[in-house]
Amino acid sequence: MVSLDAAVLARLEKGGKRYEILVDPELVDLYKRLPEEVEWDDLLATDEVWHDARGGERPTAEAIEATFATQDIHQIAAIILKKGNIQLTTGQRKGMVEEKRLKIINSIVKTAVDPKTKLPHPAVRIENALDESRYSVDPFKTVDTQVKEVLVILKQLIPLSFETCKLAFRVSGRAYGGVSQLLRPHMKKEQWLENGDWACVVVIPAALKADLISQVASRDSNLSVKEM
Repeated sequence: MVSLDAAVLARLEKGGKRYEILVDPELVDLYKRLPEEVEWDDLLATDEVWHDARGGERPTAEAIEATFATQDIHQIAAIILKKGNIQLTTGQRKGMVEEKRLKIINSIVKTAVDPKTKLPHPAVRIENALDESRYSVDPFKTVDTQVKEVLVILKQLIPLSFETCKLAFRVSGRAYGGVSQLLRPHMKKEQWLENGDWACVVVIPAALKADLISQVASRDSNLSVKEM
């Protein structure tokens, strides 16, 4: 369960009464899009329904039954999330928006390059373009969803390309553990060589090239890498 400190209020006004539950703000959008992928234990901070969660005021069982026709917290939460609203304090909204905004910027920096230089745009350039676009970051939408929206807008302001590159790595056998763990998410093939070295081929966003090579080199000073 999400902690009470990190949870936010989902609220439904019905029959002149207010009904509230405490939920994980990071999972609200995912639940609304793909409810089958979210566990209730992860989404809910408590298994309680409230008239006023902050004040500790609970509705009676009779009021809950009359309003929702059930006592099941999961069914009640589903109704509140479908028909109600998420309540954030000014501080909560500001903090969540800024955190998500940074994640959006970092995601673009890691995956997009300037097609002229083939290098990643500096984060400040992406940040300035995002400011210029006046895109309104949604604290509940996923980063991936908003990155797709942002890119449509930013492509009108700065040159962006999503090229990939194929790299062949060769490291000593003793470095296999740390290097393979780092490269496996991008790996297309691998093999052990007769001299005990380990080699693999990966395909990555071009923007990650320099950083990835640097990370592998820190694990094996005898690294050999070639772009294919």
